[in-house]
Amino acid sequence: MKQILLDSTELSTRLNRLNSALKNPWEVVDQKLHKIFVFKNFIQAFGFMTQGAIAAEKMNHHPQWSNVYKTVEINLTTHESGGITTLDFELAQMMEQFSGDPRDAKAAPLN
Repeated sequence: MKQILLDSTELSTRLNRLNSALKNPWEVVDQKLHKIFVFKNFIQAFGFMTQGAIAAEKMNHHPQWSNVYKTVEINLTTHESGGITTLDFELAQMMEQFSGDPRDAKAAPLN
């Protein structure tokens, strides 16, 4: 099922809701939902990516991401829709839960 692009008002509202309890916020960069996570070491970064990969596969929604040592950079967009949709925010919130930072895991529900 094709996802509907979020208009600028809805995008702003969802971004504010997602970031409401985060110390390191998500932002929109090049029309993608973007965030850089920095972990204590490579093992934590890789564990985070493993959890994210399992969730993404279940959603059939795969992130653009890269990992260098303890840093994971994520860009989310719904390719078939050509931009950011609710699916990107759902995956972003799951990523926050996997990040291991209790402050970041308490983001407000996106619904």
